[in-house]
Amino acid sequence: MQQKTNTQNRIRINHQIRVPQVRVVLEDGTSPGIMSTRDALQMAKESNLDLVEINPKAIPPVCKILDYGKYKYDEKKKTAAAKKAQKQIELKELTFRPNTDEHDLAHKLEMAKQFLAEGNKVRFAIRFRGREITHPQVGRDKLEWLLQQLAPLLQSNAFISMEGKIMSMIVTPK
Repeated sequence: MQQKTNTQNRIRINHQIRVPQVRVVLEDGTSPGIMSTRDALQMAKESNLDLVEINPKAIPPVCKILDYGKYKYDEKKKTAAAKKAQKQIELKELTFRPNTDEHDLAHKLEMAKQFLAEGNKVRFAIRFRGREITHPQVGRDKLEWLLQQLAPLLQSNAFISMEGKIMSMIVTPK
């Protein structure tokens, strides 16, 4: 059975580094060059810092002298900031029937405008029940009316589809 390892587990610090020589980079970015691992550990210990293996695949491996706790904290902050900056686009669904009145349809239109302003996609779904399915043009007319009302806010790739007893249309904001 193969075991997965993530990058945090592969980082070696201090005495976990088992190679005879390493290329050392100081905390300020300067490089004293290639030295024995023992000398690099001694240099790190004198400055109360850690020797961290940054690039184990290089020949010789690249190690940096830094405060490992602070390094891990900064990495965690960077990933949290990147995650916070991501925008999740949701698909909001508004459902109604083909005989929905104008006032209710206008309310659905206002909700759709709000969802689109937030940057979300909106799916309009018309559910046909019983004999309503014999008049799909009624539902298509309502979806086309919504499309005309929302036209300035939308990309032009919306199309109407029919799946079983549900006619739907997905619209995307600009």
